[in-house]
Parts: sequence; C-alpha cells; structure tokens
Amino acid sequence: MNILVIEDESRIAKRILRMTREFFLNTLNEITHIESLQEGITYIQHHKVDLVLLDLNLNGDNGFDLLKNTVSESFHTIIISAYKEQALKAFEHGVLDFVPKPFNKERLDLAFNRVLNKEDIHTKNIKFLAVKKRGEIQLVTIENIIYIKGAGMYSELVLTNGKSFLHDKSLEKLEQLLPDTFIRSHKSYILKIEEINAIKISSGSKYFAELKNEELLPIGRTRYKYLKERMFK
Repeated sequence: MNILVIEDESRIAKRILRMTREFFLNTLNEITHIESLQEGITYIQHHKVDLVLLDLNLNGDNGFDLLKNTVSESFHTIIISAYKEQALKAFEHGVLDFVPKPFNKERLDLAFNRVLNKEDIHTKNIKFLAVKKRGEIQLVTIENIIYIKGAGMYSELVLTNGKSFLHDKSLEKLEQLLPDTFIRSHKSYILKIEEINAIKISSGSKYFAELKNEELLPIGRTRYKYLKERMFK
C-alpha cells in the first residue's frame, strides 16, 4: 500500500506516520509525508497512491481545495483535522472517514480498518460523487444514480436521465462510500433499492432485478435472499 500524509504540523505528522507504519506493517509499500497543499496535489498527479491522510488547514491553505479535485480518483481519503464542524461537508465529498484531532491510536486504527473493509461504514451523508470528464471535475448527485456497474478497475454510474459516467474508483471502494439505500446485488452491480420494481426468477435458478426503467440486471445467488429481505422489510 502506498500512503500519502499531508500534514503541516511536524509533531502530529510524526505520530500519524508512526501509527500508520504500526498498523499496516507488512502491507505498507511506501509512506510519504508532505507539508503543503500544492506539493500534495503535485505528488498525487505523478505517483500511485492508495490512501491519503489529509489535514484541512495547511499553513492557511484549505484542504478542501485538494479534496474537490481528488475524490474522483481511485484512492480513499481520510481527513485528520481539528475542524470537527467540517466533518459533514467532508463526508458529502466522499471521504472514507473523518478523524478529529486530538486523536488516539484506537480511533486511527478504526479508520484504517475501514480502508480494509473490516468495519461497517455506510453513511447517509454522501450527497454526490465526483467524476472526471474532459479533464474537468463534475459532480454527480447520489439521488440521480440508478445503479453502478463494475468496469474492470473502474465503475460506470448509470443515471436517471440515461447518461452514464466512468468513475475511477472500483466497485468495491464505491460500495464502502455509498449510503445503505444502495445494495451490492451482484459481483458486477450495485443497485439503488428504490429503483427495483420486482425480482424475477428464470429457469436454472437465475435471479434478476427488474428496474423501474424495465432493465433487467443479474442478482448473485448468494445475494438474492439478502436483497429480498431488504426490499420487503
């Protein structure tokens, strides 16, 4: 795992670096510490990153300026900041977690476990997903997404207006971020529950979700029971 720490306070940065090394231990490939916002942006543009640990106040620069341009990337972001009132806004931008300062090892470990998908992290706060199109960042409102289809290392967002956008995050990473109004129905699909009109069963015990737009999407056998329970609870 390649981790980037963007923190301008040396003492805090040393704690973060130490705790991060202790947690990831054998899975850590490289960890880099950068103090300024612009250096962080430049680093991300030229290096492979799996996780960013970001402070929001960097020598007077606003960490959201980086966040707005990187939430569409394939990596997860964890905010570590004293500005607790910014937590909701951060989650709306699609961060994985918000760790308030001062923090301890247990709280940081909780955030790291979420990176490894070992904790239930569904949040109702995320309002949009950022996608890159023609070199610009566009915001896609969560409410306008019907379903998401896996497309290799990327994901395809399918919207109510018939448009679709590619997102740099994998289906697994988006599943971590989306609210519980979405459900993983198949290894290749995440569906919004309210868009499902009915569940169809065909010969050979094959299951399909019939959407309100009349599309039929496959349901994995191991996910059928859970999906049915969620629909009719």
